[in-house]
Amino acid sequence: MREQGHKRSRRTLRTVAVVSALLLGGGGTAVVAGHAVAGFGPGDGGERGDRREGERGDARQVARTIDCPDVGMALREVPESAKRPVGRELAALDAQLAHAYERLNSPRWKTRSVLAGLEREREQTIGRIASGIERAGGVARDLERMSRCGVQRDEAAEPVSDGARMEPWEGADKPGGPVPADFVDIRTVRPSGPPPRPGDEASTGTFTTECGTNEEEHLNSDNVIANPGVANGAHHVHDYVGNLATDAFSDDEELAGADTTCENGDRSSHYWPVLRQLDGRRDDRGTRDGGAGGHLDGNLGTILRPAEVDLTFRGSSVSEVTAMPRFLRIITGDAKAFTNGTQNANASWSCTGYEDRQLTDKYPICPDGSRVVRTFAFQSCWDGENTDSANHRTHVAFAEDDGGCPDGFRAIPQLVQRILYDVPPGAAFAVDSFPEQLHKPVTDHSDFINVMDEDLMRKVVACVNGGRDCG
Repeated sequence: MREQGHKRSRRTLRTVAVVSALLLGGGGTAVVAGHAVAGFGPGDGGERGDRREGERGDARQVARTIDCPDVGMALREVPESAKRPVGRELAALDAQLAHAYERLNSPRWKTRSVLAGLEREREQTIGRIASGIERAGGVARDLERMSRCGVQRDEAAEPVSDGARMEPWEGADKPGGPVPADFVDIRTVRPSGPPPRPGDEASTGTFTTECGTNEEEHLNSDNVIANPGVANGAHHVHDYVGNLATDAFSDDEELAGADTTCENGDRSSHYWPVLRQLDGRRDDRGTRDGGAGGHLDGNLGTILRPAEVDLTFRGSSVSEVTAMPRFLRIITGDAKAFTNGTQNANASWSCTGYEDRQLTDKYPICPDGSRVVRTFAFQSCWDGENTDSANHRTHVAFAEDDGGCPDGFRAIPQLVQRILYDVPPGAAFAVDSFPEQLHKPVTDHSDFINVMDEDLMRKVVACVNGGRDCG
């Protein structure tokens, strides 16, 4: 899969826009300092690569997190019979990392001890993953080298002196992000250029489906695509529209027979991390075991329900599209992009009235009367064979720069999810995330399972290829 074209140097995280005209009160510096935890002391190891903190004697006050190789992304073959056992072990890796992150930010633990203990746990779990794949007839290569982790610093949390101010939010005295440098006034962002003109063979129609804004409060901290059969596999709460049966234990048969919130009977499942106002409140809706996925995983604040959700399928700029297979699964964006890097990131943040200005690694500060907008433009090319892949990535791809699909892929209707929120003026907000990802905006992601029946999918394709706007 090609890399995204919006990579950002980690040095840019140092930049903080001067947004005092929009942010309330003083105390911005206090918020930054509140997120800081002690850096490495003398003799405390843990360096791994140039993005890690770990130089001896470095006593700077920086927020830190743990960076581990993403085993799930490295998988290339997981036989059907091994999918659920492997999903459980991948979830165990996430739980181990969350526990280690908590220890990293405790004065009772040395960084060296935290990393050593985590490595031992990961070695055993990764060994079970490899054995499970091989017993089922698959091949697991080079997984054993992925047990070692390092420590990464949050450069955005370093003290700043350019006058930026943000109203302090509840819980800001604890590490975990976000920090004021993660926000930017949308009016200071340079507009992007117009999109390329479609070619003569383009499919220019659209198909819109209305599925509500999750009035039913269908929320859980599962991820049936990445961690099937694992309760709280996501460690953060997901917001759902469409299929009302979707949770960790849903299979294709259950999804096909479920009720839906979509007006046209579409049983597809759409889900993304909830957005929270950072008011320090415990909002445990959708959590497991009295808070897992919520406050027990570092996700605090009132869940904001979307004010509007737009779900649109659009065509290719160079060709007609073909039908998606039923039960096609697509993940767009990367929930671990803060530590993984941005090769799979696909976050887009903006404000109504300013959507020609898209942010990938900052949250927008919107003017009064403007709504926060999250946009997910999904992969629009399919390999023509598989409804999923071992790492949930390689069976789909983004179009190339010329609009065409990579070799071996065919164009399918591109799903675009546009989600709007009424965020109170001056209020800080953030997406739910894995604890060690520090609620960074670049980690935003969304998931889709196509459960349209054949007749409805034919209507979508005909509409898109026919240049009509339907819904």
